[in-house]
Amino acid sequence: MSPVFYVVLILLIIIILVIIGNIKFVPQAHVYIVERFGAFHAAWKTGVHVTLPFVDRIAKKVSIKQQVIDFKPQQVITKDNVTMQIDSVVFFQITDATKFTYGIEKPISAIENLTATSLRNIVGDLDLEATLTSRDTINSQITRILDEQTDSWGIKVQRVELKNIVPPQEIRESMERQMKADRERREKIIQAEAEKKAQVLVAEGEKESKILRAQADKEAKILAAEAEKQALILHADAIKEQKILEADGEAKAIEAVQTALAQSLVKLNSANPNENVLALKSLEAFAKAADGKATKIIIPSEIQSLAGLAGGLKAIVEDDKPNLQK
Repeated sequence: MSPVFYVVLILLIIIILVIIGNIKFVPQAHVYIVERFGAFHAAWKTGVHVTLPFVDRIAKKVSIKQQVIDFKPQQVITKDNVTMQIDSVVFFQITDATKFTYGIEKPISAIENLTATSLRNIVGDLDLEATLTSRDTINSQITRILDEQTDSWGIKVQRVELKNIVPPQEIRESMERQMKADRERREKIIQAEAEKKAQVLVAEGEKESKILRAQADKEAKILAAEAEKQALILHADAIKEQKILEADGEAKAIEAVQTALAQSLVKLNSANPNENVLALKSLEAFAKAADGKATKIIIPSEIQSLAGLAGGLKAIVEDDKPNLQK
């Protein structure tokens, strides 16, 4: 093969390599700033792009992801002349790659210095206690200041956080002593409240027990009184029943006696008794009447004559007894 062939082949290879070298792939979440003849030409976003050889140049590759920068601690002085160190963390995102590339030289360093100066200005208006307890307020103020200043740089400051606030050693020791005293005070208060609650609970328990005992005694007395009342009622009922039974018995006995007398009179009347029998029955009735508790007895005339006859017979019998004994 002739030398011309080799020269042409080499030129083709060089042209292919140059074309391949000028094909650019922009990855996701990135922007390429392209300059042509040293001046801004385009901001390439995600995709495939081709540069002109020896004419176009990628000036800067910019990431548009959210980024975090942890700045070193900064010395600040509070309103009450306490020197402390505060380190901050800044969350930001590049929203305009062109402004970020041409707006300011070293934008990250600019953000750091702006954060430090803003932090000194804000903390300088606060005392130590307010600085330690106002992190959210400080964060909001720094975020607002940085976002306003970095907007012309194509940067959006989303959030600023104070990572650590380190006061001087003597301040920390004083704070630790104060915290220890506060903990001891709270502990004593809690113990006192616990003892108070315990005493209240004991007193309430004693009160409840006394009330329960009094109610129990009252109920016991009521039950005893009711039992006694029921016993008296039952006793009275028993006596009543006994008297009723006795009265019924006496009534039945009287009724039986009257019945028997009536039957005897019927039988006597049916037997047609003579006068002597009637007189004898009169004497028996008189004897029964005399055995009673009456203090005055009216004796019929017929019974009086019979009584005299009976007295005479008695005298004759008594006179005959000595003779019989002789």
